[in-house]
Amino acid sequence: MKKTVNGPVLVTGGAGYIGGQTVLSLLDAGVEVCVIDDLSTGKMRPFHNDVRFYEGRIHDEKLLGTIFSERPITAIMHFAGSIKVDESVSNPLKYYENNTEGSRRLIDASIKAGVKDFIFSSTAAVYGTTDDKPVGETASTVPLNPYGWSKLFTEQQLKDTSRVSGMRYGIFRYFNVAGADSDMRHGQFTKNPSHLIGRSINALLESSPPLTIFGNTLPTSDGTGVRDYIHVQDVASAHVALLASMQKHAASYLFNLGYGQGSSVLDIVRELEKEVGKAVPFEFGPPRDGEAPSVVADVSGLMASLDWQPEFNDLRKTLRSAYNWSMEQQE
Repeated sequence: MKKTVNGPVLVTGGAGYIGGQTVLSLLDAGVEVCVIDDLSTGKMRPFHNDVRFYEGRIHDEKLLGTIFSERPITAIMHFAGSIKVDESVSNPLKYYENNTEGSRRLIDASIKAGVKDFIFSSTAAVYGTTDDKPVGETASTVPLNPYGWSKLFTEQQLKDTSRVSGMRYGIFRYFNVAGADSDMRHGQFTKNPSHLIGRSINALLESSPPLTIFGNTLPTSDGTGVRDYIHVQDVASAHVALLASMQKHAASYLFNLGYGQGSSVLDIVRELEKEVGKAVPFEFGPPRDGEAPSVVADVSGLMASLDWQPEFNDLRKTLRSAYNWSMEQQE
């Protein structure tokens, strides 16, 4: 792939699921990459031999100072943080410490080091309750849980500091990221995943109890939650395209990142069953606190403004890649 951005790029959480895949996209584009990760949830992979890796937390101001003194970092891609909605409800201060405070320290260090561009992985959880129509970036932001608030607070930190520092920001509000690298170079490593597709695969493989579907009387087409699922490789390539645009146009951006298509929990279960040829045992449970019934992206702004096209927009192929990755990890 032709080099499209100028590095070195520092990727926080670069041993995690989305961060690691984005490291691969940057390396495929010929970009110099540095990674900081505390390996609390991430895992080293062979491609990390091609980056300068720093083990530690983004809260460690001394370590950040070392990184910025050793490498002339031009841009940050910030993925590090905690991501479980239910955990954020039961332990909110963990999320404000890991996500909001960690980001504050990273932003401060980046500005002091003269970093020009900062891309942040936010979330559709900032929108809170939405109706059955795709939600756009101008929709009201009233999160239903501390996870969403911790991300929204970081968005605001970036906007406020950009005005006075000149550091540009790129914010992606992710919808539901799924799948694994098509060449099986990277994927999710969580043994007890909280996300639907991982839980469905584990139930199908009988490595966990039957899948619990949280709610079957929600105001959706089949009573189960609806989400917009986007393949992780498209998420990664979108980050490279966003940074290229920020550097080319010296501009800041905020986009939803999804496909603009909703799939219910039962849609996911049935499509996985068709793809694998085996039933997913499941049972219904009560809806979870802090989760909206339906969240689908309006991606018109993204598609009109960014030189990027998704390459993996096929739900069954996404499910197949996630299943193949799970099988490979069991070998």
